[in-house]
Amino acid sequence: MKFYLVAAATSAMLAVILGAFAAHGLKSRLSESMLAVFQTGVHYQFLHSLGIILLVLLYRQHTQSLLVWSAGFMLAGIVLFSGSLYALALTQIKWFGPITPLGGLCFILGWAMLIVAAIKSGQ
Repeated sequence: MKFYLVAAATSAMLAVILGAFAAHGLKSRLSESMLAVFQTGVHYQFLHSLGIILLVLLYRQHTQSLLVWSAGFMLAGIVLFSGSLYALALTQIKWFGPITPLGGLCFILGWAMLIVAAIKSGQ
């Protein structure tokens, strides 16, 4: 889980950097709608980075493989969901759009695995 902690902390840091970049560097370069798309990517990246950190902390108390899988799906979701939104906003290439729901599915699977892990823990 050390990998996930480092990845999540790095991702959270990048979310702050990307959010600042959008607010200051992209504001004059992107349309309002594309800036909103970029900011949605930042928002979901930050939330799920914190989610992975939570999973690492939970894993330290309950070593369940479902928590590892959950972290993996959340990290994949960040790459696919947020990454595709960044690419779409910056390039305006529409084929990045269909990748976004795959990232959303990864987020859903990650949270679902946390639910199952919580049920299985019996606490």
